[in-house]
Amino acid sequence: MESQALIKVWDLPLRIFHWLLVAGFFIAYLTEDDLLTVHVWAGYLVSGLLVFRLIWGFIGNDYARFSNFLCSPAKSIAYLKDLIALKTQRYLGHNPAGAAMIVLLLVSLLMTVITGFAVYGADQAAGPLAAIGSANEKMWEEVHEFFANFTLILVVVHVIGVAVESYIHHENLVRAMLHGFKKK
Repeated sequence: MESQALIKVWDLPLRIFHWLLVAGFFIAYLTEDDLLTVHVWAGYLVSGLLVFRLIWGFIGNDYARFSNFLCSPAKSIAYLKDLIALKTQRYLGHNPAGAAMIVLLLVSLLMTVITGFAVYGADQAAGPLAAIGSANEKMWEEVHEFFANFTLILVVVHVIGVAVESYIHHENLVRAMLHGFKKK
């Protein structure tokens, strides 16, 4: 890597968060009822990672801070229109569509975790919502499944967005999320 041509964008804590979140979500998604203990621990991992990301969004490096990339929905929509026309502006950090995706993913994952805790509490009388009781167990299961599946759809859209953005701007964004550097 030529140090003059590259800039550190994604710091190590954010990269570790990202890849652990990928692993935690997919482990939870794929284990579901078959391996309940693994599913629950993966859910706890995702929960802890979400807490970390919310904190890191305020104290992390410039590119990780919410204040540096969150924008209005109108700006995200305008960016997507430019993307369709293949004339998007390049961003070192998150672009406006990426910012919207982060918000959607964090909210969807948070809802998945909360409803997962509710299901675990209702079904097993365990976890942080153990006192919830079993009266609404089926409803919690349905909502939990909805958000898990919605998160999966968001992940697919995110991966497609990364591929398109990598193609348009001739840079490997996956590699950047591994080593943290992007072209200036």
